[in-house]
Amino acid sequence: MMFPRCLVCVILLMGCCLRAAAEEAVVSGHVDLIEPSGKLWKGGLANTAVWLTPIGSSSGPTADEVRKPTPRLVQKNKSFVPRVVLLRAGTAVEFPNHDPFFHNVFSLFDGKRFDLGLYEAGGTRFVHFDKAGISFIFCNIHPEMSAVVIAVPTSYYELTNAAGNVAIRAVPSGRYMLHIWNERALPGASDAATKEITIQQGSVSLGVMRLPISVAPETPHKNKYGRDYDPSAAPSNPVYEQP
Repeated sequence: MMFPRCLVCVILLMGCCLRAAAEEAVVSGHVDLIEPSGKLWKGGLANTAVWLTPIGSSSGPTADEVRKPTPRLVQKNKSFVPRVVLLRAGTAVEFPNHDPFFHNVFSLFDGKRFDLGLYEAGGTRFVHFDKAGISFIFCNIHPEMSAVVIAVPTSYYELTNAAGNVAIRAVPSGRYMLHIWNERALPGASDAATKEITIQQGSVSLGVMRLPISVAPETPHKNKYGRDYDPSAAPSNPVYEQP
């Protein structure tokens, strides 16, 4: 029986797709945050970044990544939501203001440096995180507002959930460098946790990864001018009625 040429092409394409999918793995693991005393941190295990950087090759954006909506750091109730954003370097992040007053989002320290200036409720701004790095995000009006954007040079990344578990899907077979980062990590702890791993098809378990952290309170940050925040300025923030 002769098959139409288009049908043969479809069959071959399906075979290639199935073969490629069979060579991909789900990489899972668990991250424990360890206090200096050696005890497990009880303050929450979410938002530890775990990513895999291919060795000897580069990875472009995956199909799933291309279809993802633009990441957002929403300003709401004088907070950033979510607290941590993990993305591939080269991705833009939207910063919408959902509060009934002005915000001034900035990051002038490590990572991406920017200052979005004052903008009102309903307004939004975009920032392109073009290079890999850690960016600490603040508001120049409200010192209690802070967030972190982690830009990584790979498509294989994920944040831990509230239980400390992580699963990175559709990882092709190969050699990778495993990276772990948490904003409470002790100096050098993330570098010490970096190691080479080999991924094969199927399910791959990274086991339990332990990251030493500090339990000290967060150090107050400066405003965008490098000065302390003026407590008397907060009550006079521009507030207005939304249309």
